[in-house]
Amino acid sequence: MLLLSRLHCLLAICALSRFNALAISSKRDGCAGMLATATAVAERLQSNYYNTITGEYSELWTDANTLEDIHNLMLAAGTMTWDSLADESFIGRFANVDISAVWSIVLGGSYDDAQWVILALWKMADYKATHGEDYSSFTDSATAIYDIVAAQWDNICGGGGNSVWWSSAKTYKNAITNELFLYTSALGYIRTQTQSYLDNAEMTWAWLEQSGMRNSQGLWNDGLNMTSCQNNGDTTWTYNQGVIASGLAALSRTTSNTTLLDQAEITLDATINFLTQDNILKESCDDVVSDGSTCDADEQIFKGVWTKHLQYYLDNANDTSRTAKYSPFLGSQKTAIINHAINSSNDVSSAWYAANQGGGLFSAQSAASGLAALNAAAKDCHVGSTTQNINVAGGLQTDNNGDGSGSEKSPGEPATCLN
Repeated sequence: MLLLSRLHCLLAICALSRFNALAISSKRDGCAGMLATATAVAERLQSNYYNTITGEYSELWTDANTLEDIHNLMLAAGTMTWDSLADESFIGRFANVDISAVWSIVLGGSYDDAQWVILALWKMADYKATHGEDYSSFTDSATAIYDIVAAQWDNICGGGGNSVWWSSAKTYKNAITNELFLYTSALGYIRTQTQSYLDNAEMTWAWLEQSGMRNSQGLWNDGLNMTSCQNNGDTTWTYNQGVIASGLAALSRTTSNTTLLDQAEITLDATINFLTQDNILKESCDDVVSDGSTCDADEQIFKGVWTKHLQYYLDNANDTSRTAKYSPFLGSQKTAIINHAINSSNDVSSAWYAANQGGGLFSAQSAASGLAALNAAAKDCHVGSTTQNINVAGGLQTDNNGDGSGSEKSPGEPATCLN
């Protein structure tokens, strides 16, 4: 009887192991397919929208996001398809000049644009580091730009704290510029361990928290009425709701304050509750019908930015329960894009929530938005490749998860079974 029981146990273990192995293989196949779709979208971006002469797609801040997205894709897929893009891009060309003063001219006094460029420079530096290339001019440029932004603090509408102006005109203080400053400051500390970055991140969140820009729904309106210093009630764009989450998670990672994650999820949950249709992200200007409203070029990239920064939130939160909470929603966005938004040329429509009836627009921004969402949905997948990330000391750490944590997660080997 004992021998029979052991045999039954062994057979059960073998059956379960084989089931797990098949599930892992199926997941990897699905993830590989997802990355293949993302690659097709990126190829379309490069062939149809990228100007090889100027190194641009459209405009500075959306170009920065596009460069970040393409390098995210190559890091996730373990490919080098656009290996020279960092150096050949408009942003990369100026980085390689490595003259700090030039950035004040390039940025044109736009302090939100400046920080999108910082994020692109850091991502391209990560890619270069992964492949043993010199990335110092990219990180040096990111530092120079960060210092330009950090110099724009004052206490106008401060409530006892300082905040960053939207532009050098100093006529508007808004959510996105300061949310980005929270994120670039916290991430800058993670990358360099420079105390001033952490100090700035903590002060920025203190200002944001008391600014009144988060409304009763838990969503962030666009900015402040500069006469009253009160919430101006302007549109709750999706990207505002994503960048605050990534910033809070990065700050939480540096301080071990998990209440910041709870604050982030107030807004993430509100996004899913109020800024979706049939569980798919929808801007107020999105319309699939030809005679409906239309989003401008900037607005066409917002949803993709939200998905990307949700994934950055999950990377830095590094909490399996939080990942389990939001990963299905990212998967739904991917499915909607594949079913409704991608055309036969692998262009991505600006509207994801339903099949395009002539109202969805196709542009470099809408394509980058779709690419960002596909990248985010694929982030938790294991496709047999290893990605690498810059650690806090500036060196490289192996990341077999693709989640930025640096720890290795093995899916588990099946038990050895008799055939």
